[in-house]
Amino acid sequence: MADLNLSASPSSGGEKPKTPAPKGPGAGTPKLRMSPAGDHSPVSRTAGAIVGVVSVVALALAIFLSNPSAPTTQGTGTGTGTTASSVSPTGHTTRVSVGVDGMAFTPNHIEVPVGDRLIVDFTNSGDQRHDLVFETGVSSGSLAAGETKELDLGVISGDVEGWCSLPGHREMGMTLHVQAAGASSGSSSSSGTSASGNHAHHGHDHGQDAAAGPATPTALTDYAATIDARDPVLPPATNETERHYTFTVTEQTVNVTSSLTRETWTFNGDAPGPILHGYIGDTFHITLVNNGTMSHSLDFHAGLVAPDNVMRSIEPGQTLEYTFVAKNAGIWLYHCSTAPMSMHIANGMFGAVIIDPTDLDKVDREYVMVASELYLGADGQPADASLLSALQPNAMAFNGVPFQYKAHPIQIKTNERVRVWVMDAGPNLATTFHVVGTQFDTVWREGAYVIRGGGSSGGWGQVLTLGAAEGGFVEFTPLEAGHYAFVNHALSLAEKGQVGVFEVTD
Repeated sequence: MADLNLSASPSSGGEKPKTPAPKGPGAGTPKLRMSPAGDHSPVSRTAGAIVGVVSVVALALAIFLSNPSAPTTQGTGTGTGTTASSVSPTGHTTRVSVGVDGMAFTPNHIEVPVGDRLIVDFTNSGDQRHDLVFETGVSSGSLAAGETKELDLGVISGDVEGWCSLPGHREMGMTLHVQAAGASSGSSSSSGTSASGNHAHHGHDHGQDAAAGPATPTALTDYAATIDARDPVLPPATNETERHYTFTVTEQTVNVTSSLTRETWTFNGDAPGPILHGYIGDTFHITLVNNGTMSHSLDFHAGLVAPDNVMRSIEPGQTLEYTFVAKNAGIWLYHCSTAPMSMHIANGMFGAVIIDPTDLDKVDREYVMVASELYLGADGQPADASLLSALQPNAMAFNGVPFQYKAHPIQIKTNERVRVWVMDAGPNLATTFHVVGTQFDTVWREGAYVIRGGGSSGGWGQVLTLGAAEGGFVEFTPLEAGHYAFVNHALSLAEKGQVGVFEVTD
């Protein structure tokens, strides 16, 4: 492990692929075939006239097919829909009320006779923001809990799909199927307008933007070297017993590499959010301010409180008071608890509260490492919900930024006693924290010492193993100067960014 190299070769460059020029309405139009010059025979003139008439008709038909003037209304996201003109309107209107129950539309299946005009009265009867968009482009826009929007889908000629476009909601099951009763097999009333085009903020593009390039380990490390690393030192606990904090929710776009960005949702502008530090018996008063564009909330694992009130989702512009007494020691996760929680955590809404055990030994240096997963999607977009549901992160981090402590090693001295608190924020995968070149004489995990002071029989540890939302700490003393990598020893995850270096000098 001494020669552990957790970087990759530099990604190859190259020009961005050129976008093909769009084809106009006349593309593919049949060309007129003229008679050879000098052929003036009556038969030739007659045949040429017939060919000319047929060609003109063909040209007109081709232009019509490429740019039909049939009455279709393009979806604009304002409540008017796209209808197909291939069926005769019945003159009848079907009106259906649709609500929300948890992470599902009710009903989630509507049957409408072909030719009927469909109007959907959508009420967000859920406990957080939702929208309803259809593949035709019709959209309710984002609605707060209790709000209603009338959606006119026009005359129905085929099946139509709808969904909630907020990140992760569709993948959680928020879909709606409109079935055209009596339609021929395979028909659809979609005009080809993509609903995601009306919601660039919550698009459904999967994977990293090809123009930005993949977030390779080299690109991630190179970018980390250009920014200041987050201070890993544990903030000291002050003496007050009543602790007051304001957590402001913000949504912003940040760089992942020099050419790739992602949308993050954060507490106080950073991921992880603030690291809180106190003692058993302290009271924590948190004011949550939602300055985002969607519903958000808080869940403190350090508190023993009923979730009903303090963990409820609040709307943009609203505030919430969250108070708890720290009754037990540990490193406790906090996170947004608005569904889907995995999406909110993956986008940066997590942090840690450290409540000191009463019997901590003295150390020279004390650090915090919060492990998390990144599911990078298209440039400027939030976490990719498909990668998230498949548990396939394409980058990993300690304290929010992949490779930052490899690019900026943490400085310590030989023979200094070091404590590292580790929290696995997830949202999904385990962390096995290991420091290359040393051993742990103390391992404390989830409220109990696994090993202390080398153990009663001289036993020592090599990893602190944590599942998602688990935490603990390790203690060690480097004996020689050198570079001691610390990693998630699930090494494929370390190679995606969950690695750093303790630079030890005499």
